[in-house]
Parts: sequence; C-alpha cells; structure tokens
Amino acid sequence: MFETVELGKKVGKSEYNERLEAVRPELLRVQRELENTNCPVIVIVAGVDASGKGSVVNRLNEWFDTRGIETRVFWDETDEERERPRYWRFWRALPPRGKIGVHFGGWYQYPLNECYTRNITDISFDLEMDRIRRYEQMLARDNALIIKLWYHLPEKEQKHRLEELKRDDRSRWKMTPKLSKHSAHYHAYTQTAERMIRLTDTGSVPWTMIEATDTRHRDLTTAEHMLQVIQSRLDRMKQSSAGNVDNEDTALHVNRETLLDHVDLSRTLEKTTYRKQLSKLQEQINELIWEAYNRKLSTVLVFEGADAAGKGGSIRRITNAIDARLYRAISVAAPTDEERAHHYLWRFWRAIPRAGYTSIYDRSWYGRVLVERVEGFATDHEWRRSYNEINEFEEQLAESNTLVLKFWFQIDQDEQLKRFKLREQTPRKQHKITDEDWRNREKWDEYESAINEMIARTSTSYAPWHIIPGNDKKFARVETLKILKNALKSALKAHEKLHEKD
Repeated sequence: MFETVELGKKVGKSEYNERLEAVRPELLRVQRELENTNCPVIVIVAGVDASGKGSVVNRLNEWFDTRGIETRVFWDETDEERERPRYWRFWRALPPRGKIGVHFGGWYQYPLNECYTRNITDISFDLEMDRIRRYEQMLARDNALIIKLWYHLPEKEQKHRLEELKRDDRSRWKMTPKLSKHSAHYHAYTQTAERMIRLTDTGSVPWTMIEATDTRHRDLTTAEHMLQVIQSRLDRMKQSSAGNVDNEDTALHVNRETLLDHVDLSRTLEKTTYRKQLSKLQEQINELIWEAYNRKLSTVLVFEGADAAGKGGSIRRITNAIDARLYRAISVAAPTDEERAHHYLWRFWRAIPRAGYTSIYDRSWYGRVLVERVEGFATDHEWRRSYNEINEFEEQLAESNTLVLKFWFQIDQDEQLKRFKLREQTPRKQHKITDEDWRNREKWDEYESAINEMIARTSTSYAPWHIIPGNDKKFARVETLKILKNALKSALKAHEKLHEKD
C-alpha cells in the first residue's frame, strides 16, 4: 500500500509559491461559505513519526481563519477521561456545524499504538476498527465531512530525520520517548497502519495518503486536497437542499398490536404496604449506590413515558434515597443553539457520569425517535438511523462499567385526562400542564406506534427497557425502585466476580 507514496515527488520553490498563492485565498473563501452550512469538518492528521504532522497543522492554522478552526491533541488521558467511555473525549472535541476541527491522531491513535506494540490482539484491533467505521458513518450521515490524512515516509528518510532531530538542540524537545519507541519498530508500525487504513477506508470517509519526504510537496498537496474536498461538499449541498440522502433501509416490521396493549394498568398497591416497601427499598438503594460509588460502577437511569405518567414522582423517590453528592438529575428540554450545532447525541455524551456516580435523565436521547419523529422535527432518515446510533451509544456505556436502565411509564388516556384536569385546578401543579401536552394527546396513536418500535429496536441485554404500569402512582414508584435495587445488586455481583478473576 505505502509503496504508492514512496515515489520521491518534489515541488520546486517557485512552483510551490505560485500554486500556494492561488490556493490560500480559495481556502479562506470555502471556509467562509462553510460557516453558513450545517456541515462540520473534522480533519484527522496521522502518519509515521517525523513526517511533519505538527508542521502541517501549523500550516492549516496559518491558511485558514483561526476563528473558525480548532486543533485538538489526544495524548495522555486525564482523570476525567479515564472514568468515562473512551469516545467521550472525542465527542466533546467535535466541532460545531460550519467550523473546522483538526485532530492529531484522533480516535485512531490509541488502537494503532496498542496493536503494533501487541498490547491488544488482532481480533480486538479489528473490532475497534469496526467501531470506528460505524462512528464515522454516523457522523457522516449527520452531514459531517471527515478528512483523513496519512503522512508517509520511507524508513530510510525517517531514520535520517530522527538523527537530525537528535543533533539539533532546538528540535530535540520533539524527541519524545514514544517517538523513539515507534521509530525503532518501523515495519511493525507501518504494517499495523496499513491494516488500519484498509479496514477504515470507506467511500464516504476515505483515507488520503500523502508523501511527506519533500515538505513543499507535502504542504501543497494538503492545501489543494483540503480545498478540493471542502469545495466538493459545498457544491453537493448547493445541488440538493436535502443534504446527504441516507438510502440505508432501516425498516423494521412490527405488528400493529403493540407492547403497550399488554401492560396491566390495573395493578395497584395499598397505601400502608406502599409506605413500608418504599422506606425499605430507599434504604437498600442508598447502600447499593454507595457500594457502586466505592467500586467505580456508574449508573445511568433513563425515564420516558406519556405526559403525566408519573416519571417525576418516581425520580423523586429515587433521589430522596441517594446522597446528593452522588447523582445528577438532568431534565432534558429542547436543544440549545450550541447543541443544535452538533450531532444530537453530543449533548448526552457530555453529560454522562464519572466512574461511580449516577445520572438520572428525565427525558433523554429517545426524543429523537419519539417527539422529533412524530412532530416532524427530524426527517425520516434522521430518526430511522438513530436506533443503531443509540444502541451503539448505550453499548459503550455498558462496556465502560456503567449500569444502564430505561423506564417507560404507561397510563391510559382516561387517567391522563384526569391528571391533566387536576393539574389545571391545583396552583402548585399548574406549571406542569402546557398547550403542548394537549397537542401531544391528540396524537396518542402515533406516539404509541413510535414507542412500540423504539422498545422493539432498543431494548437490549446491556440496556433493557422496563415498562411501568403507571395508572396507580404508588405501584409505579415501588416497582421502579424494585427494578433499580435488583439491577444494582446484579451489577455489583458481576463486578465482584470479574475482579476476582483478575
């Protein structure tokens, strides 16, 4: 593969200056046009050591307006990053729509380094490449333009440059231990890199390999390639007001009869029994949450349901049982301008808990396949592809030692109407009833269809849905706490067994 970029290409100084002088104003022009689109640009800068990646990034910051470009480096992980799924750091670093983000190595840096040094197996590496491929496809379907640049040097040229760095006192600081280590294993490193590129080179997110032996050729090729790719995207967006068209067939055939038709809404709990069970469950959950904190087991609780179904009351019974220092309750409303400027999962990735802590979501990322679907705030291909994206998100949470529980609170239409009227008549509850609640009620059947498909597609072994009969609030609250208690006990037991093996 890399022999195609070991051709010894060179660019003379006068030709370089002439071509670059023509390219630079065009780069600024496309950057200005890009600012008025819904397209973020992510530039992955990777390659063999001593190929001049740092110099290239400096050039990019020189050629573009620095107000619209941001450079991110992914070297050592911080404590915050180590206590969350690995992709948390990448989600936080994504540029908003209309801006350019330059990422040194990006999500490729860790698996590449770990594989060639044999710290992870080939199978694990391939699985990680598959995850990267899915991640990039998800971003691309949301209109992101991902430009992946690999800078290559022949082994002889790399050795020559490293020797020069050692002799030059002004450049010796660039000789990090990792740099020396990588250069000592050139063949192992490039073989792993070749495999990485082969596994993640797709039609929508391709790799571009650039020969870096001649610095003028390297820089000019980078500039002209960036211009060509961004201009091409701008032209396509102009031609189609619909933007990227996702032709992926994600249809799932479900029966007209829904899961909600089989929820026994007649279940109730006597008041005295409720109080007794509630007190005991809260005490047990308090102890389990503290144990989870000590064992660095995180918890994510998702509360969804029909309007006035009792989500808030059940959340309060949980938070009343937990030390306030250990949880964060997040009420999800319409996205802000900053949140709309990113992929819809961006704001939820930013809010996931650190190791040992609990996050409680009152409404969640499932708004994409519920209210945004029914109300038309998301296009068909946007909400249809979200099922797989959500499953991937929750799988990464589960893999990072996080317990994920999802609750759907169901009531019938008569009970909902009764609660709506009670809210209107009760001063302290009047803020809970809005015109939107009444409008949503008119689309009851559409929401039931969306709910059924949501549960069918996203109830997994690592993040199951629990449907809570909500006509009787006392029963719903106790049932929710029972599920949480049992899930915490099981997760802690599994965690203990895993560490016994270690």
